[in-house]
Order: sequence, then C-alpha cells, then structure tokens
Amino acid sequence: MSSPALTYSSYLRVDELLALQSPRSDEHDEVLFIVIHQVYELWFKQLLHELGRLGATLREGQTVAALQTLRRILAILKTIVAQIDVLETLTPLGFMAFRGRLAAASGFQSAQWREIEAVLGRRDPKMLAPYAEGSEARGRIAARMAEPDLFDGLLAYLGTRGYPIPPPAPATLPRGPDMDDVEALLIEVHRSDPEAAIVCEHLVDLDEGVQEWRYRHVQMVERTIGRRTGTGGSSGADYLRSTLFRPVFPALWAIRSKL
Repeated sequence: MSSPALTYSSYLRVDELLALQSPRSDEHDEVLFIVIHQVYELWFKQLLHELGRLGATLREGQTVAALQTLRRILAILKTIVAQIDVLETLTPLGFMAFRGRLAAASGFQSAQWREIEAVLGRRDPKMLAPYAEGSEARGRIAARMAEPDLFDGLLAYLGTRGYPIPPPAPATLPRGPDMDDVEALLIEVHRSDPEAAIVCEHLVDLDEGVQEWRYRHVQMVERTIGRRTGTGGSSGADYLRSTLFRPVFPALWAIRSKL
C-alpha cells in the first residue's frame, strides 16, 4: 500500500503545530502571547543551528561560507527584534488579565537562549540554576559551556590564515595580558587582512544585534509589567537591564580606539 502523497500540511506537520497553543484562560490576548514565544523558540532553534555551522566554517577557514552564515544570523536577529513590535501591542492590563495563570513559567527559563549565550561565550554557572540536576535542558547548556565558544572559532579561523594565535582567551574574560595579545592580533588583522577584517566586522554586527535584542526586550518588559518581579521569580526588568551593554566580543570593541 503506497504512502499518502506528501502535502504542504503533512510536510510541515501543520495540524500538530496549530494544536500546540493551549491558553490557560479565556483572555483574548493570551493566544498572541503563546504564539509569539513559541515562534521565538523556533527562531532560537534556527540560531543554534546556524551558530553551529558558523563555528565549523570558521574553524575550517571558509571565509565565504562563514560570511553567508553570519548574514543569515543577522537577518534572524533583526526578525526576532521586529517581533517585539507585535508583542508590544499587548497592553499592561491585557497581560495582567492572564499573567496569574502563568504561575512560575517565565522566559527566564528558555534553555535554548541559555545555549545561545553559551555558544557566544557566557560561562556563568548561574545559568544552570533554573534547571534541575540531571535534566536534559541543564545537560545541553552545560555541554555548550564546555565547548569552544564563537570567539575561539574566530581565533581558529585566524590561525588557518597563518596568524600566531595567543593562548586561549575567550572574549568574555576580563582584560589582562592575554587579552592584550588578542587585541594586538586583531589590530594587525584589521590593518593587513581586509578579508579577515570583514569577518571580524560581521561578528561585531552580530554582537550589536544581540545587544539590540536585549535592549528591546528590557523596554518591552518594563512597558508591560513595570518594575514588578518576573513570573519566574527574577527581578523582571531590573534583571534584564543588568544584561545591557555587555558586549559579546569585548576585544572586537576594545580595538576601536586603537586602529
């Protein structure tokens, strides 16, 4: 017996996808809240997929492939920032009408976003705290934290181009002798290797995109719940504000005043 013909709906599993929204109230705005956050998680999945490819292409010295992947990542970041415009149509009163039904559920618990932060270089053990010991989410985040981060990928890329690579010094480390060596290397790259410099500048674009997402996220949360505590027990907008202006790749910013 032959299998049913593949259709748009069966390929994308549309029926299953549309069955995944389960509001806990009768409030009109809750459906929007659920859909937006489910879409975010899908984009986070794609970002992790693209960041994995980016790291691989950098380590292999594939300039064109790395730039193509970076451009896609930047487009996705712009898309998730733009979605905040839709979420901001949710008024404070509209959100408060169903907020109590969320219990302890919070965007703070997004394991995929923590994975993205780990790939980008964050190595804070506190990231694991919201996830139970032995849970799949905790294991995924810990595994990402144990892998080389994206800045390590950049250094490996420069190594494929013949540059002497200083001892590993992820961009998230405080400034010190090792970071001085890294910055000296990056200055040389910008001055003598236009192709590699373009890769570096696209990583600065990525950094800026992440910072823009954080800023818009803070403003959206404060606009919606003010200074209230977050649903997951976090300090809400105050916590999110503490993440602002923390560059992903400090070394790529530090060299601006030295070029």
